[in-house]
Amino acid sequence: MQLIHTLYEPAGAGPHPTILTLHGRGANAFDLLGLAPHLCGGKLLMICPQGPLEMPIGPEAVGYAWYPMSMGGSPDVAAILSSQKLLLTFLDQCLQRYPIDAKQLVVLGFSQGGVMAHSLSLAHTERFVALAVLSSWLPKELVQELAIGEGVRSLPTLVQHGTQDPMIEVDRARDSVQRLRELRLPLTYREYDMGHEISPRSLSDLSAWLEEKVLSPIMLAT
Repeated sequence: MQLIHTLYEPAGAGPHPTILTLHGRGANAFDLLGLAPHLCGGKLLMICPQGPLEMPIGPEAVGYAWYPMSMGGSPDVAAILSSQKLLLTFLDQCLQRYPIDAKQLVVLGFSQGGVMAHSLSLAHTERFVALAVLSSWLPKELVQELAIGEGVRSLPTLVQHGTQDPMIEVDRARDSVQRLRELRLPLTYREYDMGHEISPRSLSDLSAWLEEKVLSPIMLAT
């Protein structure tokens, strides 16, 4: 497969509701895997691919990214779209290999991974049942390059952000939320007294939101 990845698979034969989970800059495929048992009681299959770009994070350590750091300037949209293409191919490979319910596929991203989650879901709404974006933002330059259809109006979206975030200021999140509202997404936005992180409270809220938007419709259908 094109991307190194980790996997959490719940009990049972499947197919399972699944979260495609995208880490932030400088992390790796293991970074968010530990969330899986805490989300909806571990009922969701979680796939965590690793970004394709190596980046030093210390004298002897290496992390990974989805696109180069912009150093305060405009993001490299071409690099974002290149990684988006890699992720779509990777997702197709995962659908062939793992017991994924393709009709119950969520994309979740933290920090830089949230930008990637936006790029995937807004341009390919038909592939995802929900979008969750944690401690991230939506660059206007990216929106201008995506072919966004009316399907986004039926994409449940959760955005969580810390008011004390020193890396992605909360005002950037609020600006991104306004951009999403202009697209008429069914949006839930929540702020927390935290930094650039996932807190116990935000994790609990994320789990409850996934239960409502993803698992409850399954139970009603059966």
